[in-house]
Amino acid sequence: MNRTLNRKLAPINPIPSSSPAFGTPLHPLPAITSAPIPAPPALKPTILPILLPSATLRPLAFRTFTKKHNLTLTSSALALLATFVGRHCGSGWRDEGLAERLLEEVARAWKRGSGDVIVDAAGEGAALKGILKGLEECMVGGRVVVGKGSGLNREVSFRLGPDGAVAGTRPGLLPSESSFGMGALEVDEEEEENGSRDPRDWIKVIDAFEQPRLTYNVNKKHFERSTTKASLFPPPSHRTDLFRQRYHLVHQRCLRNESFQAPSFSGNRSFHRTSSLSVTQSHKITPIANLLGRSGTSHVLLGLLIVSASGTLALSDLTGTIALDIQHARPVPEDGAYFAPGMIVLVDGAYEEDYSNPGAGSMSALGDAGGIGGTIGGKFVAFSVGHPPCEQRVTTLGIADKGSGVNEAHIGTGPAFGWTDFLGVGSERATGARMRRVEQRLLGPGAPHHDNARIAIASEVNLDNPATLSALRTMLNSYASLPPTAFPMAVVLIGNFCSKAVMAGTPGAESIEYKEYFNSLAAVLSDFPQLLARTTLVFVPGDNDAWPSAFSAGTACPLPRKGVPEMFTSRVRRAVAEANRDAGGPGKKGEVVWSTNPARLSWFGCLGEMVLFRDDICGRLRRTGLRFKKPGQVEDGDDDEARENSARRREVASREPGAAEVAELVTQESQPMDLDSVPIPTAAALSTDSADEDALTARRLTRTLLDQSHLSPFPLSTRPVHWDYAHALSLYPLPTSLVIADAEAPAFALRYEGCCAMNPGKIVEGRRGERAQWVEYDVLSGKGEVRWKDS
Repeated sequence: MNRTLNRKLAPINPIPSSSPAFGTPLHPLPAITSAPIPAPPALKPTILPILLPSATLRPLAFRTFTKKHNLTLTSSALALLATFVGRHCGSGWRDEGLAERLLEEVARAWKRGSGDVIVDAAGEGAALKGILKGLEECMVGGRVVVGKGSGLNREVSFRLGPDGAVAGTRPGLLPSESSFGMGALEVDEEEEENGSRDPRDWIKVIDAFEQPRLTYNVNKKHFERSTTKASLFPPPSHRTDLFRQRYHLVHQRCLRNESFQAPSFSGNRSFHRTSSLSVTQSHKITPIANLLGRSGTSHVLLGLLIVSASGTLALSDLTGTIALDIQHARPVPEDGAYFAPGMIVLVDGAYEEDYSNPGAGSMSALGDAGGIGGTIGGKFVAFSVGHPPCEQRVTTLGIADKGSGVNEAHIGTGPAFGWTDFLGVGSERATGARMRRVEQRLLGPGAPHHDNARIAIASEVNLDNPATLSALRTMLNSYASLPPTAFPMAVVLIGNFCSKAVMAGTPGAESIEYKEYFNSLAAVLSDFPQLLARTTLVFVPGDNDAWPSAFSAGTACPLPRKGVPEMFTSRVRRAVAEANRDAGGPGKKGEVVWSTNPARLSWFGCLGEMVLFRDDICGRLRRTGLRFKKPGQVEDGDDDEARENSARRREVASREPGAAEVAELVTQESQPMDLDSVPIPTAAALSTDSADEDALTARRLTRTLLDQSHLSPFPLSTRPVHWDYAHALSLYPLPTSLVIADAEAPAFALRYEGCCAMNPGKIVEGRRGERAQWVEYDVLSGKGEVRWKDS
């Protein structure tokens, strides 16, 4: 009965008692709420790996990397890609297009993260392996997932860590990808239409110590970013590398020239000319070491002119050195260029073996001593000496320019350096097309800043001379009287800013006086606030300016050299700041840049490049240049035997079809110089002969520098150079314009091989009655003009 009563009093619970046989009291349990069962995660599509041979993937890889992205795949990189594609794309690599999308991502990542046009998995393969490792984490079903959650986005690029692994993404641009052309000036489509309205936003002054340091790789035939850090105290081996790099650049430039390429349509290599057809002979550069055992034969040599320890002239290349006899040589062209030790020249002549005369008696300037790389016995009798043929900028970069004759269909047939970013502002292939659209929008016909497309340049601005301040005021007033839409984009003032070496013990040229000179300049600039607020002032120092002048006493200081210290320029900076504050309004403000010597001024990325260089190079060329005999000239010391030897050598030169061809080569390859502007004074001031001499000097100076592709083609004992920063003196590829601020040379402006070479001369030209003289460069037409005005 009690058990029955307990059952009636117990609450009804669906859960039975833990011990129903003994009537254990029931304990109420909390109610259990049912939660939704989560759906199982979606399974990744299963990819069955396959063994994909490299030969099977080669056509698709060639189409993606080479045809589309202008990259070159090595066999090791192709094998690595074939293994990766076969493992992660499986049998659908071709039918479903999985491999093509994957290779496209790899090519984009390589271009944005590496500075090499050759995709290699050996040696530098850590970069390629790092890219594949990053893609492996983002692949689903053989496809690269592009999205926020995958860590991969097309709008950003990879960041490669020290070990080559992908370290993440970033919105900006990597410094390393600037060497491949993705510079900081890259713009998108929206920025082209709605970007800056001021062309000065695209002007950049490139410091010589900040210019990218690129080295030419002979094996890969491409430029690479140097992996070693530049130093003012480098190891001695870098001194040899300085000349090696110069030789490699000139040598590869010559080998690509048509005159040094054997024709494939005929085996006859001789020179034929008829009235209707002219076929040029194919030249061949002979290494100096290959002259051994070939006495009496004619050759064409490419080497560095040096002066041996015994004081004789010699020619040196990467294989050896040989004594050079130029007694009967003819310069090419006659009176058209300078030749001096330190220059790389083409020499044709005959080799005369003579072991009794050890020759130059010194080791090679470019190679090692002894055997190959040492001095070759005998001498090389030169018949013609000429500079290497110059190469136009449009040819080096493979671009189509107005009036250049380069067709867009043949862009890829050049040296393929269009992807190389030489200045860190973007390469031609990466940003050229977009920058041209921006240039047309800002400076094209009908644009509001069409009249701003010019740069004013004045040199030898000696601030300690009162006439200089008066001439500078005249120059600035000529532009300040124009409307603001016609102000020049930049005004370049080049030293020496003091006619005496500063802080070298010269009276009137100490630090206090030097600062006062710039204060006087600031007072002149303050009179033109509207001009200062709408232009960019660029200052380039000379050898007399601080600080190098304190220990060089005005002599040639090592190049490149830093700008004027900030402690002397505070008043000029303040004048520009006050002009910006008074002008107000939107748009870019005026700025002042104290650059190095040399410096580079670029506009619209890679579209325009102006080299600014201050040096009395014309006088140095006259002092160290070689003198050649005139045709038929006989010296007093020449005897009958010397005349007989000269006649025999001329006979050998005329008999050998490949010997005396440098003259024909240089004449054919070099275009005539277009003389844009050389000031022709009145007859009372200067004679006609002097004016012709000025034009001849301008042509000789321009041709020498541009053919050598270097600002200082001299030995280090003649013009010191910082070894690790010698790349800042290179003129390869040719710039758009070159400013040679030489106080000893006449003012000129001319074009040679598509480059506008200019010399402003002295801002105070005493020969013309204390006139203000400067050069004005037109950015759109690429031409310069020498201007002068009465002070």
